[in-house]
Amino acid sequence: MAIELKPFDGAKYLTDPEDQQELLDDAIASGDVHIVAKAIGYVARARGMTELANETGIKRQALYRAFSDQGNPTLETLLKVLPALGLRMRVEQAA
Repeated sequence: MAIELKPFDGAKYLTDPEDQQELLDDAIASGDVHIVAKAIGYVARARGMTELANETGIKRQALYRAFSDQGNPTLETLLKVLPALGLRMRVEQAA
């Protein structure tokens, strides 16, 4: 008897804003653009991709593509998506 596997979507379990923030912090600390994009995608799906598309004016398919495993969102996309998710990007002097 074969075991049936189903795709896992971590976005279903990211309902707590603190958990979402921790995921994003860890992704940014990785320094890998694809990990950061995927983490933003998880948060976006957890909060509702359709609503995000409506608020940003970016098509859902483009959002899914930008924040996929191999995604590489543009700065323009990030500057629309992050505020819509209640997030902001900040630049600080390195210590």
